[in-house]
Amino acid sequence: MRLYWELYGGGSTSIVLLPASPIVHSRLWKPQIHYLARRYRVVVFDGRGNGRSDDPDPTGPWLGRWRTEDCLAVLDATETQTAVLVGICVNGVWPSVQIAADHPERVLGIVALAPGVPLLAPSNPWWETEGAGLQEQIRRDHRSALEFFFGHMFPEPHSTKHVEDAVAYGLDGRPSMLLMEPAEPVAATTAQTEAICRRVRCPVLVVQGERDNCQHFETGLRLAELTGAEHVRIDGGGHLPNARHPVLVNQLIHAFASRFESRRPVRRTWVPAARRPRRALLVSSPIGLGHAWRDVAIARELRRIAPDVEVHWLAQHPLTTLLDACGEIVHPASADLAPEAKHVDAEAGEHALDAFQMLRRLDEIFCANFMVFHDLVSAEPFDVWIGDEAWELDYFLHENPELKTAPYVWLTDFVGVVPMPEGGAREAFLAADHNAQMVEHVARRPHLRDRSIFIGDREDVVDAPLGPGLPRIPEWTQRHFRFSGYITGFDHAEIANRDALRSELGFGADEKVCIVAAGGSGAGKHLLERAVAALPEARERVPELRMVVVAGPSIDPKLISRDGVEAHGYVHRLYRHLAACDIAVCHGGLSTTMELTAAQRPFLYFPLRGHFEQSHHVAHRLERHGAGRRMSYATDGPSELADAIVEELGRAPRYRAVPDDGAARAAAMIAELL
Repeated sequence: MRLYWELYGGGSTSIVLLPASPIVHSRLWKPQIHYLARRYRVVVFDGRGNGRSDDPDPTGPWLGRWRTEDCLAVLDATETQTAVLVGICVNGVWPSVQIAADHPERVLGIVALAPGVPLLAPSNPWWETEGAGLQEQIRRDHRSALEFFFGHMFPEPHSTKHVEDAVAYGLDGRPSMLLMEPAEPVAATTAQTEAICRRVRCPVLVVQGERDNCQHFETGLRLAELTGAEHVRIDGGGHLPNARHPVLVNQLIHAFASRFESRRPVRRTWVPAARRPRRALLVSSPIGLGHAWRDVAIARELRRIAPDVEVHWLAQHPLTTLLDACGEIVHPASADLAPEAKHVDAEAGEHALDAFQMLRRLDEIFCANFMVFHDLVSAEPFDVWIGDEAWELDYFLHENPELKTAPYVWLTDFVGVVPMPEGGAREAFLAADHNAQMVEHVARRPHLRDRSIFIGDREDVVDAPLGPGLPRIPEWTQRHFRFSGYITGFDHAEIANRDALRSELGFGADEKVCIVAAGGSGAGKHLLERAVAALPEARERVPELRMVVVAGPSIDPKLISRDGVEAHGYVHRLYRHLAACDIAVCHGGLSTTMELTAAQRPFLYFPLRGHFEQSHHVAHRLERHGAGRRMSYATDGPSELADAIVEELGRAPRYRAVPDDGAARAAAMIAELL
């Protein structure tokens, strides 16, 4: 019988996260692993009957001792002498209690989430009503049974992603494992169960939701009484608090496990307020480079208004490449961030990126990175926090408002998810649920965001509904945001002399230069390849055409390089090349297209398939400015692209002007909080 385990971190204290097998496997702990492994040695494993562990014989009984045996086997295999055991429900908590009672030398302490311990209390009433037919439902349709069950395990509103995850984990197991007959239990009477609990001598922490539909709330209270445990009640919480309330659970596990760490002398320096520099912490989304350029512009303007302000960045690749070149201060805590850009690249298809689902599937990384942020601001004082589409900050601060200790500024260039038609009714439902949560967050805590700044004008807000029963996007945005105007991230005077720019960049006077840019992620690779494929046909009609491909920091330019094509990786200050070109080809990202708009250059843009922001929000803004020519990757192949390049080369654009004071206006709004 093989058991699959993973080991993370390397602290002096070990934490073992027990699976809730066989219904789900160890991925249930994804919100905890990154955070805890930065401090502790963390072991997770799949119990028998699910995930990558083997299955027992489904024709025999499920033995009650298996889960304790599995945990002890993993402790031995990972050379874990002692550990804090963290479990959920009866499948994780009851084995932890038994191990602590029978092998006290192996257990430092127990964290019991939504605890299930046999016979300590009556069964949860839910099982007598709605859950009564679950076994038969599993026989008929495993997926629908899991959807039904986990739908009730997360009674908290807006838990769609948590339910989807739990169902997916459940489907990694076999329904036969859930239908096995239980063997004679380890404890057959309440007195026997209580006796085992009383033998636990290590510290215990019980955490349970008041609306748990699986385990009776009295079970946790009785376990706490028998073991002398601390008890934390989550008002309105369901059965899986580690997934639905991960920041709280992470903090509780850390506070509990930290008591077993070897104590070192603490040396601190307290700096009087008069001697402290004013400090801003800026968290900029690494999904593309446009956020960083506009945030650098805001930081420079903020320092101009308040010269004593230090701006520190919590940032990751590829933004750090740009920030280093700009001389900005990247805080050392940035090294602990989980990589968002890699996730985005992994989500991309052939010129396709379902941006909404991509953001939803960033939940594990968002949780990890919020914990990095929280650790930083808990250890160091900052006078203002600035989040530019830092989704993790905004979501988890609204979910945990008590953690806000400084003025907080939220920046964005779009508001609201607009569902894509190909997503059908399901995506429309999920988008409306996402938007409803945003509306509720702001309504419940209207002052949590001390400033909400829209990077654009009122007219740049797309006119669409947030969802059934919700306001339209312009109405809600105008009520809750200030408008800075667009921020290009550069001084417009820098690109005013186009002839001088062309000469400096080595563009010949007789050349027709076509810049093809992929942006900061790897999603644009296929568009670069299509543009290269279009070059021979375009050059037949325009012999002086020169194509410069800019692959960006995430695509190897060698993969794009062809005879007659000039290929580069990351190009600092790419806006200068865009201003100097004769035509550009790009995907539908806002930053590149608005840089071309500001420079009054003709361009062709291909919104990524499935990308709601590029297809709706960016396209609306470009239409308002009369800028660019929208293309379709699905229908415009190399020949159509070559035709469009030739046609647009002869056009002299007259786009609506892009303001050049957006950064100054945004910085002034932020400076009011200092």
